[in-house]
Amino acid sequence: MAKGIVVYYSRTGNTKEMAEIIAAAMNEADLATECKSVDKVKAEDLLSFDAIVVGSPTYYGQMAGPIKQLFDETVAFHGKLDGKVGAAFSSAANIGGGNETTIMGIIEGMLIAGLVVQGDSQGDHYGPVSVGKPDERVRKQCERRGQRIAELTKKLFQ
Repeated sequence: MAKGIVVYYSRTGNTKEMAEIIAAAMNEADLATECKSVDKVKAEDLLSFDAIVVGSPTYYGQMAGPIKQLFDETVAFHGKLDGKVGAAFSSAANIGGGNETTIMGIIEGMLIAGLVVQGDSQGDHYGPVSVGKPDERVRKQCERRGQRIAELTKKLFQ
């Protein structure tokens, strides 16, 4: 049976809230999904999941250091994540604060690792973004992303 993980880093709780919404939507769509802070995840843990969703606050237009460190540690088993489903999300303090560059940085790492990343023709095309605390629009985008990740993962792995 296919399974997923949502990995996040969060200082203020905004990215954590987004992660929990995405993971709940994946579980509701019948994809067994865990939601964990990056400090509770080892790179090799990712090998046991079919869908890997990563979220980070935006720091200087990029992902937080602990998220980047997780990606760096996957170099030890480069190629072993090939074909898994990947997705990204981010939060920032300001509009134009680097949300999309943060998401694209995460997606770049996923593509290099061989993950399958699905865009969205509606709403947040690259992945859910929040400016400050997630509002209703962000919650809906997170729910939609979680559902879409679950659907794609089940198509590929069940």
